[in-house]
Amino acid sequence: MTGRIRYGGDYNPEQWPEEVWDEDHRLFTKAGIDSLTVGVFSWSLTQPAEDTYDFAVLDRVLDRAAAENREVCLATGTAALPPWLARKYPEVGRTDFEGRRHRYGQRHNFCPSSPAYRRLATALADRLAERYAGHPALVAWHINNEYGGACYCELCAEAFRDWLRGKYGTLDALNDAWCTTFWSHRYTDWDQIEPPNALTEHWRGPDHTAFQGTTLDYFRFTTDALLGCFLAEKEAIRRHDTETPVTTNFMGIFRPLDYHRWAPHLDFASWDSYPPLDAPPTWSALAHDLMRGLKDGAPFWLMEQTPSTTACRDVNPLRRPGELRLATFQAVAHGADAALYFQLRASRGACEKYHGAVIGHAGRDDTRVFHEVADLGSDLELLGDATLGARTPARVALLFDWDSWWALEISDGPSRLVRYQEVVHAYYRAARESGADVDVVPQTADLTQYDVVLAPVLHLVKGDLAERLEAVATRGGSVLTTFLSGRVDEHDRAFLTDVPGPLAALMGIRVDEWDARPPEFVQPVPELAAEARFVFELVLPRDAEPVATYGADFYAGTPAVTRHPFGAGDGWYVATALDQPGVDRVMRRILARHDLIGPYAGHEGLETANRVAPDKTRLLFLLNHTAEPVRLTAHATATDLLTGKEVQSGDPIALDPRGVAVLRLQ
Repeated sequence: MTGRIRYGGDYNPEQWPEEVWDEDHRLFTKAGIDSLTVGVFSWSLTQPAEDTYDFAVLDRVLDRAAAENREVCLATGTAALPPWLARKYPEVGRTDFEGRRHRYGQRHNFCPSSPAYRRLATALADRLAERYAGHPALVAWHINNEYGGACYCELCAEAFRDWLRGKYGTLDALNDAWCTTFWSHRYTDWDQIEPPNALTEHWRGPDHTAFQGTTLDYFRFTTDALLGCFLAEKEAIRRHDTETPVTTNFMGIFRPLDYHRWAPHLDFASWDSYPPLDAPPTWSALAHDLMRGLKDGAPFWLMEQTPSTTACRDVNPLRRPGELRLATFQAVAHGADAALYFQLRASRGACEKYHGAVIGHAGRDDTRVFHEVADLGSDLELLGDATLGARTPARVALLFDWDSWWALEISDGPSRLVRYQEVVHAYYRAARESGADVDVVPQTADLTQYDVVLAPVLHLVKGDLAERLEAVATRGGSVLTTFLSGRVDEHDRAFLTDVPGPLAALMGIRVDEWDARPPEFVQPVPELAAEARFVFELVLPRDAEPVATYGADFYAGTPAVTRHPFGAGDGWYVATALDQPGVDRVMRRILARHDLIGPYAGHEGLETANRVAPDKTRLLFLLNHTAEPVRLTAHATATDLLTGKEVQSGDPIALDPRGVAVLRLQ
């Protein structure tokens, strides 16, 4: 490992003559670039025909990187098929949701069940590992790129049946799990099962299915099928290289793949950050914390971000001055040990030629973007190794569950207006803006270290989770869940008990009915000075006490929010989709009980994040996400690692617009 945050990005020098490479390395040095990601879409370069390999370009790139004391994250290049492969083996093309077999084109264009794809991709990974294992520049292996996309071809249909045999063992078990007595769907032979798509169980698109259990299992199968491709390449690499870490770049909060199923197989997590336009800072922060949580809190790599602008959207605004630095330090504050760009030099042609780059088409080093990148490189040099291997001392856990995400959004009723990610983000945002650090964890996580566990829209409850949540409350913790939680089991079958199913005892309530209204309907919640939308569950308290009530309709005065004392702690139930101010007020009450409201809470646009280094040094990040300066009062004696300035408790701290401070607390 280098003695600082790795800094660099995606580099595709095969587009230019070698004299340009010389200039690139001069500019890399000037910008503080020490790490290159190479070969991400190199399959047609490294294997121009089935029986021909050509590693001349990669040889020169890696050797030059070693000579310049730069590290290389080497990609296997298997994310986009070369034309010869698609022509010779038509089976490798995906069949889409509508049943159309795709011809050659674009990227992410392979069928994960194709024997030809598996064989040739694995063979290429094997050749690369055989050649470059032990190379002095090699620091990590990067398999494929941004895995995603489902296939519905006959190969995938047969693979799905095999996957189901492995999961259920017998057709009786499958029929029971999928409730196939409904609509006369009982299967008597495995070959009768078809992938759920527009030609079988779906209408109006991928989220409208007659059999949720079937579709849920196909989502899981797709996750495992693509994971199988990753594992085949990783196994090939490990035949030659048993030490260099292996990863693939995820896409943050990405619905199609359950990253928790992948996490045990990664040596470290990495992801590409391209947040939606006008998203609040907590949107990216949630994704960072999700990536950190994949490996039990270990640092991750920010594998891609743009230094200036994207090119894939209808409108692609520039990052404003200071935004790049702020976004990079946000990633570091949440656990990144590497900050890399797409792209280092702008592509000359095709659909990403206008995507932002450290070095533009003219190759200049006097642009605003280059200066910002270079200045950030200097900042990271000042930071040194202070954050490497650090951990987040969170006492709040947020349960993030792909099964619940899928099950909620493919459900018929009560409302398709509820979006899992938006509800989860609302509670995460409230915790973070109150100054609490948050671990984002799966249902299977060990919860014993947390004082507060948040489980919004936990639609699908698995295993012994309910008992473990009760244990959190019993020892004095607080557990929060919301409407549409505790509804179904792992097969998307309704629990044959009062709502919220296995969570009812902890919440101390019963729900018999729920109302759903169009988005323009607003239900007041007067005790919170808040508004609610979409879904309104009618709560019958058992032992729970009302905290807030509905203000309108025939259920006015009935609970919208309840608290149930449980052991030494409590369970909180929010029966509707509160607006952000309402969520904030509920969360403040919970966090205050556990002394988890941070000393800088209340400063709009200010983000704080705590890290603890391996030597137990405590670090506090202060991030000003506004275009105005912020004035604070230090709550502890500290040294700003970026300026060297020492502050005493009670001293003023000034943050420039989009400014950053990294305080080493004493």
